[in-house]
Amino acid sequence: MGVPAARIVFDESDRATVADAVSEILATGALTLGPWTERFEQAFATEHGASHAVAVASGTAALEVVLRTIGVQGREVVVPAVTFYATAGAVLHAGGRPVLADVDPTTLALGPQNVEAVLTPATAAVVLVHIGGLITPAVDALRALCDARGLPLVEDAAHAHGSSYAGRPAGTFGLAGAFSFYPTKVVTSGEGGMIITESPELRDEARIYRDQGKGAFTANHHVREGASWRLSELNAAVGTVHLRRLKEFVETRRRVAARYDAALAGLDGLTAVTEPAGVRSNYYKYVALLPPGVDRAEFKRTLAAEHDVRLSGEVYDLPLHHQPVFAPYRGAPLPAAEDVCARQICLPVLSDMTEDETDRVIEAVTAVHRRLAG
Repeated sequence: MGVPAARIVFDESDRATVADAVSEILATGALTLGPWTERFEQAFATEHGASHAVAVASGTAALEVVLRTIGVQGREVVVPAVTFYATAGAVLHAGGRPVLADVDPTTLALGPQNVEAVLTPATAAVVLVHIGGLITPAVDALRALCDARGLPLVEDAAHAHGSSYAGRPAGTFGLAGAFSFYPTKVVTSGEGGMIITESPELRDEARIYRDQGKGAFTANHHVREGASWRLSELNAAVGTVHLRRLKEFVETRRRVAARYDAALAGLDGLTAVTEPAGVRSNYYKYVALLPPGVDRAEFKRTLAAEHDVRLSGEVYDLPLHHQPVFAPYRGAPLPAAEDVCARQICLPVLSDMTEDETDRVIEAVTAVHRRLAG
């Protein structure tokens, strides 16, 4: 057996607990916005040091709901060019205009200079993305810049469950944090998302938006242009059970990453995106940059064909300003984003990864790198 790109981990005990919860939910007939959703919200808020959490249907919905509460319609929102479609897509869905900014190549995240370069009087908000679970140490400077300009800072923490900087969890540096529970995430509910915030006003608005804009769950009075962004009780139960494993999963992933760090340090030209001081990543992704000129597709093909090691998907192989759907928002070249997207690979990091699997990846990457990069 080789090493897969990803593995979703629910052990026998997890599966039994989920099965019991599903039986309970089906017996009661309370399939949405019930007690399991509340449990999931409370547990997630506690885990991330937040006062409030609102469960929604996806991480994309979480971002859109936050942006709608801010009121970005007809205005600009700064997003990094190195991120998933959903970051900028949520801006469009909320009625805003995404402004694509370059990134700091050492963290793959926005820096204050990147944001300042694209701010205008029409800017309504800034979205900071924690790529691969790494929180940039520039987050405090970004927050200070936003505060000075009267702009809310929103965290796209889709990758960052359990990550922290200077002891503060992801999602607590700005007005709100938006998390995803897509199946490959460190914590999953199958599908789903979560908003965390210190603002009771944003919490209340998010609850309205997620339920078709209704002022109350039992009333048919619609006060916002909401949508069906509810999380089902079944998904909430899965997420609640999986969340209990978060600390264990993160520790396993960090052990794997530490071994990768040591191994890659001996390979000329293959550069890991490492943790800055004070950062504690969950290593949702382990990102490394190939030397210029190395064919990434050939690198991945050789690993799979000759060593049965499969790399996980890049974050990301194409910057947003090169995505066809965002052609209308393309501006000046963004050289750092273009470079890191062209060269990055992601070594597999699994929440139950064994030492033998880690050894196999290190041996394979070392052999293929030496052959293709000389």
